[in-house]
Parts: sequence; structure tokens; C-alpha cells
Amino acid sequence: MEFNELTTAVAFIGLIAVGVGGMIASDMMATDTILMMVAPSMIVFGAIMLGIGVQYGEYRAMN
Repeated sequence: MEFNELTTAVAFIGLIAVGVGGMIASDMMATDTILMMVAPSMIVFGAIMLGIGVQYGEYRAMN
């Protein structure tokens, strides 16, 4: 499977949606707290990890 921009974006959004949906369904916190605090932090953390992963993949491909 080749990870191009579309595949990566779909996987990223899907993973965030499953995480947020699971938290909403389990009644861990209030829904507004999840949507205003948890979801943005998941997106930022995921974007940072995605950037690190892409850079590491480029490094591995070069060596």
C-alpha cells in the first residue's frame, strides 16, 4: 500500500474520529469538553507525530 497525501489524510481523520467518537460514546467527560479540548489536542499531537514519521521515513529511504 502506498501512502500518498489522500491515504494519509483519510487515515489521520479516521483515527481522530474513532478516538473522539469512542470518548463521546463512553461518557468519560462532557461532550463540549471533548470537542473543545481533547479533539484539538489529538489533532495537534497527531500532526506533530505525522511530521516526525514522515521525516524518519525519508531518512530511512535515503540510507
